Amino acid sequence: MKRKYLWIWIPVLILIDQLTKYWAQSWLSVNGPVELIPGVFELHFLTNRGSAWGMLEGQFGLFYVLTGIALILFVYVLLRIPEEKKYRKLQIITVFLISGALGNLIDRVIHQYVVDFLYISLIDFPIFNVADMYVTIPVVFLMLFVLTTYKDDEFAFLSLKKSSKDVEEEGANHDL
Repeated sequence: MKRKYLWIWIPVLILIDQLTKYWAQSWLSVNGPVELIPGVFELHFLTNRGSAWGMLEGQFGLFYVLTGIALILFVYVLLRIPEEKKYRKLQIITVFLISGALGNLIDRVIHQYVVDFLYISLIDFPIFNVADMYVTIPVVFLMLFVLTTYKDDEFAFLSLKKSSKDVEEEGANHDL
C-alpha cells in the first residue's frame, strides 16, 4: 500500500473514535450502562481526567507534551518506513498509533478529559475507549513482530544517520 493511502486512514480512524465517544457522552451518559454480553462485556460512561486507569489525573500539560513527542516520533517512523511489502504491518501499526494518540488528545483539548465507555466485566478491566484500542492492540502486535518477524537490521530505516546507500543516491541525484 502506498504511503499516501495510509494517511487517509488516520482521519477515518479518528472519526470512528470520536463518533463512538460522542455517542457514549450523549446517549450512554444519560441512559446508563448497557450489558451487551452478560457477565462479560458492558458499556459504561466514564470521564477520565488522567492517563491509563486514571493515573496522573489532571496533569494536562504533561499529557500534551508526551502526546506531542509520541506523535512526532510516530510520524517520523511512518515517513521512514520503506514502501516494501514486508513493512506493511509496521505501516498499519503506526497509523493506528497516530490515530489513537490524536483521538485521546482531541478529547483532552476539547473536554479536559477522555471519554471512556468499554468495560470487560468478566475480568473487571478498567473502562477504556476505541482510541485506547488503537494504541494497545498495535503495541502488542509490534512486540510480536519485533520478536518473531523482523531482524534488527531491518530497522535501519529508523536511524538518524544516513546510510552509505542514501549518500550514494543523493550524489547520483546531484549529477542529474
